[in-house]
Amino acid sequence: MRKTLLAAAISLCWTASSYAQSSVTLYGIIDTAVIYANNQTTNPGKAGAPGHSGVEMDSGGISGTRWGLRGSEDLGGGLSAIFTLEDGFSSANGKLSNSGDLFGRQAFVGLSSKTYGSITLGRQYSFMSQYLSAMSAEGLGWAGNLADHPFDNDDMIRHQSIQNSVRYESQTYRGLTAGTMYGFSNEAGQFSNDRAYSAGAKYANGPVSLAASFLQINRSVGAANVNPSGAVTNGDSDAVITGGSQQIWGLGGKYDFGPASIGLVWTHSSTTDVTSVYQGGNLAPLVGSLLRFNNFEVNGQYFVTRALSLSASYTYTDGRFDSATSSLSPKWHEAIAQADYQFSRRTDVYLESLYQTVSGGRGNPAFNASMFNVTQSSNNRQLLFVAGFRHRF
Repeated sequence: MRKTLLAAAISLCWTASSYAQSSVTLYGIIDTAVIYANNQTTNPGKAGAPGHSGVEMDSGGISGTRWGLRGSEDLGGGLSAIFTLEDGFSSANGKLSNSGDLFGRQAFVGLSSKTYGSITLGRQYSFMSQYLSAMSAEGLGWAGNLADHPFDNDDMIRHQSIQNSVRYESQTYRGLTAGTMYGFSNEAGQFSNDRAYSAGAKYANGPVSLAASFLQINRSVGAANVNPSGAVTNGDSDAVITGGSQQIWGLGGKYDFGPASIGLVWTHSSTTDVTSVYQGGNLAPLVGSLLRFNNFEVNGQYFVTRALSLSASYTYTDGRFDSATSSLSPKWHEAIAQADYQFSRRTDVYLESLYQTVSGGRGNPAFNASMFNVTQSSNNRQLLFVAGFRHRF
């Protein structure tokens, strides 16, 4: 059935592209990496489980592997109809992401005006992952997915989407662009159970880029109140921190000088009545009344030649976790170094090393070192060596 739907969608798109005032583009990224990691646990979630070194092939070392369809129709008077359908998958094994959703990354339709901006409806990304992550090494930055801050607590790597959302983004005026969005709960009688708000602004003028973003997710507490069709759901492995209400905000800036650039990012996130966190590619249990993070990142990139770039970043994360039995103050230190060589504008290879240490976890395995979907460490530190190949089409 899924193959039939895909074939029908592609067929319709090619048919539409034959009209002079319409366009449809097939696009995507394939990113596959071989990763060495030490101290990988053999029993995730169990304190004191032994750790071993391992080598694995993974998809999306820097960029999430995906394919998509993007289209527009000129309606006249500077107005266009637009749409995007985008799905993620693993280039290591061919499986679909988001528990098999047909278009699990993005699926929206709307109108775009050359004067007033655009308004779109559907499954879309928050302004944290669209605006602010461009200032960072993670997300839209040069280090991508593996550089995520602990548990992707600030929604910067596009792991989760906002469902049932209406989104407005202005045109750029003198370098300034702003937007806002709202995600409906889609739950009768529970309008505020798993709804979401996001807003953001960005500014670019010459070598200076600035961004500020905000995201709030409202959820009712308790297993009986879980809304699987809400704005942010873990029903399709999308949510990275589950529980009650969550607030995320941040500021960032970037300065380009010649072949080099430097970026600074601060983000804050807070989740009440937390129940689980995304660790090692799965949701790991973590039950408490509060989980809070402050992430401080500095990053830099230098182009030795037009094809070869060298990059590095350091992030300090100050955390707090309160539960009925304890109050913990875990702290993360993460350093990243990368070399990237571009064969062309669409094809590159990269070597990357990441090292993370955690203190203050007091033996709670949820606070062992871990980076994105690589098997987490059995203790408070982990080292990764990554070699990857990426092609855009």
